[in-house]
Amino acid sequence: MQTKGTELAVGLFIVAGLLALTMLALKVGHFHVLGRGQTYQVTADFGNIGSLKPRAPVTAAGVRVGEVRHIALNPRSYRAVVTLRLLKRYRFPRDSSAAIDTAGLLGEQYVSLSPGGSRRYLKNGGKIRVTQSAIILEQVISQLLYKKAGHG
Repeated sequence: MQTKGTELAVGLFIVAGLLALTMLALKVGHFHVLGRGQTYQVTADFGNIGSLKPRAPVTAAGVRVGEVRHIALNPRSYRAVVTLRLLKRYRFPRDSSAAIDTAGLLGEQYVSLSPGGSRRYLKNGGKIRVTQSAIILEQVISQLLYKKAGHG
């Protein structure tokens, strides 16, 4: 009798472990259902996107409002064109700005939106004109070391 109870406990423990691993994998993989038909897309051009990747979060005031859908290089301007998929329930003024930020000191990169003051809103296919590129930590350290060595 006791072996069946032990086997049941071990089985439940294994199922709980598998569920926990699945949730962890989905969290690390940035799997987030935004819902079909409930989103709109806008683009933003950046001089440098650092290590930004598709499916990276898009936030406003720390709240997730969308995700990075696609990244491409504009062959004429050589700027990165980032397509953002935003939830329709969040409307952003046309003069909003986008910046690439880093979660923590060495964390992943994401897009942070700052709403503007316009009474007109971004629409599907719209473009965010004011952007701030990613800060590359290696470049900042290199500049500091260069200045410290007396070259600047």
